[in-house]
Order: sequence, then structure tokens, then C-alpha cells
Amino acid sequence: NNGFRYGEHGLPLMGSGDWNDGMDQVGIHGRGESVWLGFFTYDILMNFIELAEGHQDPDFAVQCKAEADRLKVNIEKNAWDGEWYRRAYFDDGTPLGSHTNDECQIDSLSQSWSVISGVAEKGRALTAMNSAYKRLVNKKDNIICLLDPAFDKSVTNPGYIKGYVAGVRENGGQYSHAAIWMIIAFTKLGDSERAWELFKMINPINHGRTPEEIAIYKVEPYVMAGDVYAVSPHQGHGGWTWYTGSAGWMNQLITDHFFGLRKEADKLHFVPCVPAEWGSFKIHYRYRSSTYHISFTQDPGVGEMLVKENDSILADKKITLVDDGQSHLVDIVLFRG
Repeated sequence: NNGFRYGEHGLPLMGSGDWNDGMDQVGIHGRGESVWLGFFTYDILMNFIELAEGHQDPDFAVQCKAEADRLKVNIEKNAWDGEWYRRAYFDDGTPLGSHTNDECQIDSLSQSWSVISGVAEKGRALTAMNSAYKRLVNKKDNIICLLDPAFDKSVTNPGYIKGYVAGVRENGGQYSHAAIWMIIAFTKLGDSERAWELFKMINPINHGRTPEEIAIYKVEPYVMAGDVYAVSPHQGHGGWTWYTGSAGWMNQLITDHFFGLRKEADKLHFVPCVPAEWGSFKIHYRYRSSTYHISFTQDPGVGEMLVKENDSILADKKITLVDDGQSHLVDIVLFRG
């Protein structure tokens, strides 16, 4: 029940930091609140509802549903800033991630997780993500910034994040965890063109195609960088390679959201979000001793996705995975209206 302790806006307490531990002074006195943590908690609660029901614990499922509903109401009532969602509230009630701030007017986490969590209705979700795209995507340097503007001279003290040089690491640079979450949010909105555009921007290989690009990037172009600096004279310089959880998130983005492979128990279904320019593509999926060769074709027209396994149409569009040591041929047709 400690996780259900909220502040005056009905949002989770931030304490000495949430995902962004650099914001360690926002709620240090026990009253500051995290908007992002509200979205994250909602997402966890919705997953626990299903888990509790599966374990025949209806009382806990009901409690999770009640808390999730309360959080959703409070987020929509107290976290919307007009064009995007705020990031947090300081102990004294001052908002963070608002157009009223001089620095950190917008933070990508709240926008992405408003979509990932499923809290935001479509109108606000689109507005928030369009604001994030407009304010945080730097096409010139192929960087997706965490927040804007960076902390520098503001009177309010969010914490040690302000000790980083403006545009470095969490202080307004690209923090690759968050950049990937933004792309996942666009796939959940069904925006395949924008998702592909942003994926190409953060793909490390695209920062190292020429000697000139490597001279800017300065790190290995074959692994994810935890962060990429965004402000002169360091813009485009990668940092913290090999030591970042963003590599795992990048893998999830590609398999689960971009290609849209979703495995539930022994069933595999598909929710792809690839651009129209991809006429066809193949995935070789190994399940224990079996291999599934999955061919995707995009055709013009209107209709539901067609899924065939070994030339038999699957009415539920789900593959039942079997451990038989055989090769299975799957053909999927995606219709683009």
C-alpha cells in the first residue's frame, strides 16, 4: 500500500527521484509528485489486474482497478499543461515540465508514457506526441532530446541533473532509453512513418557511416550509446556505450513494436508498424527446436491482416507454436488503405 501514497494533486510521491534519479531534489521533502510515475504506476496496475485474475485473486484485481481509475482521473485533471503533460510537481507545488517554466518546459517521458500506459485519450495523446516531436527531435544532429530547454540558470533546483553541462546526459541530451520510448509510443499510435524516421535517427550505425560522422560521434557505431550530447561543442558525441539498458529496449522496439511479434504463452500474433516503403520482409523465428519462417507482404487495399501457416488460413491470426523440430512457413499479408 505504500505505492498508493499520493500528494495533493493525487499523483505518486517523487521522493529523491523516479526514473530520472538526477531530479533528486524535486520531492525530497516528501510532498513533490511525479507525473511520469503516475503513468508508470497505472501501466503496472493494469498488468497486475490481469495477473491477479489469472491467480484467482479478485479482491486484489478490484483494488488495482480502483487505484488505476483514480490515477487516470488525477493525471488528466492535474497533469495536462495545454499542449503536453507536465513532468512533476516540486515540494512547494510548483510544476515542472510546464510552459510556465524557464527550463525543462517539456520532458519526453510524460508524453511517451501517456501513450504507452494507455492513460491518454487519442486527442491528447496526439497533441502531446506532436509537441514532443516538434520540441525534442533534432533532425540536424539526429538526436531525440530528453527535455527542453536544458537546466542551466533557473532558480528552482531539480537536483544534481543541473550539475551536468547543458545538453549532456539527462540534462537535455539524448538519453537513449527515453528516445526509444518515444518511438514505441509512435508505434502504439500506428504512426509507422514517424517511427521509422526516428528509428533511423537513433540507430548507431547511422552515426558512423563516414569518417566525418565518426569524428563527431566518437564511439562504437555497432552498439547502443546510453546518451548522445546535444549542445555545442559536444553535439552528436555519444556516451556510455556497452553500459546501457537501452540496448534491451532497442531490441524490444524492433521485435515487439516495429515488427510487432507478440508472444503470449504458446501463441504468436502480429501487430507490425513498418513503413509503406517496405513492400515485403522476412523474419526467422526460432521456438525451441522449431523454426518459423515468417514472410510479410504489404499490399494496397482495405481489409484485415491475412495469416497463413503452411498454406492454411488461420482464422484467429495467431500461430500456435509447437516444439517439433520442423520448419514452418508462415505468410502474412498486410493491407494498407
